[in-house]
Amino acid sequence: MTLPPPRRYMPKPEPVDPPGVPARRAALRLLDAVLRQGVPLEAAIGRATAGIERSDDRALAHAIAAEVLRRLPDLDALIDSATKTRLPDDAKARFALRIALVQALSLGTPPHAAISTVLPLVDGGPRKLVHGVFGTLMRGGDQLPEQPTLPDPVAIRWHAAWGDDGIEAAERAMAAPPPLDLTLADPATTTAMAEALGGVSLLPGHVRLPSAHVPELPGFEEGSWWVQDIAASLPARLLGRGPGVALDLCAAPGGKTMQLASAGWSVTSVDSSESRLARLRENLERTHLSAEVIVADLLLWSPPAPADAVLLDAPCSATGIFRRHPDVLHRIRPSQITELAALQAKLLARAADWVKPGGMLVFATCSLEPAEGEAQLKRFLAARSDYAIEAVPQDALPVGIVPNPGGWVRTLPGMVDPGGNDGFFIARLRRAG
Repeated sequence: MTLPPPRRYMPKPEPVDPPGVPARRAALRLLDAVLRQGVPLEAAIGRATAGIERSDDRALAHAIAAEVLRRLPDLDALIDSATKTRLPDDAKARFALRIALVQALSLGTPPHAAISTVLPLVDGGPRKLVHGVFGTLMRGGDQLPEQPTLPDPVAIRWHAAWGDDGIEAAERAMAAPPPLDLTLADPATTTAMAEALGGVSLLPGHVRLPSAHVPELPGFEEGSWWVQDIAASLPARLLGRGPGVALDLCAAPGGKTMQLASAGWSVTSVDSSESRLARLRENLERTHLSAEVIVADLLLWSPPAPADAVLLDAPCSATGIFRRHPDVLHRIRPSQITELAALQAKLLARAADWVKPGGMLVFATCSLEPAEGEAQLKRFLAARSDYAIEAVPQDALPVGIVPNPGGWVRTLPGMVDPGGNDGFFIARLRRAG
């Protein structure tokens, strides 16, 4: 008897997502990275979109995830209003509904496309539940509020620090895309560049535009300017013009280094991130500016000699840039703020020793947390009798931002109108001669 040849095992082909689904699947991975793993959105984008060839699909995944993070409390409130039993925060059905709803209610995607591209994300799961909840909300005409709602833990912290007006300003700031602020290499060209770019200037050496495709703007290839929020430009502005030796600490990606170099300082830029310093070098090359660039841990590195000026834009929670990076509202915990404040104190103590007698130290954080600003300054001044605040004059700041009576600068969302600004704390300190 002749036996038939053994049948060869043929693995089943991997299912291929229908058009539009890969971008939504990548958005799901992005949200999982931020909300469950605490990874910054920008750090997660590479892995989450791996295998997606089209740049517009990668951009769509990022846009969906960012808008979900901006609207998360309001999206969850809608979902909870349409379910008898509350879905767990980490349930895939909740993630899928967030993605479908934010497309239909905020990004202008037709409802049928929003749900059809999301249902494959819950294959083997509660598809009927997702479809039913989405349909109920669409038929009921439910909408998201005009202004996004801050997550409760953030709202509680910021209300204690900045009151009702601060909460209102922060939520208003999230409701509209932030403008594009440019810092000019040569402030003397401000009027001409504002006219060429079709923008407005709020300070010498500054132009504000609506959002735009940066490489296509006049002056980009020539290195005439770089992108920098107006609040982020203030720390280097407050050091004034050179000549002299300036240290830019925690310097990457380089906006403040370029400001100092264009103002006549001999700049040494130090940062611990080689990849971020690569961007700084690229920016210096494009703008035809120069600085000595050093990769180093500031807790171990020291300069060969004291400097005339030191700028420490210290590592922080980055809650002040929540308009552009809404993931910080969901990633940052009070314990992290405490840890970062401790690191800032160590860095500030070291940086203070690197300033010549009579020289200037500027301490800054892009944070809306008093522990990373006002409290940090108070602690430093109590420990260093050789330093005093050098009060910031009003004419050094744009209209809307007013120096604190104590002499430092605290920028809150919405101070610069129209268009707003990032949240920053900035203190200018003079060392005794």
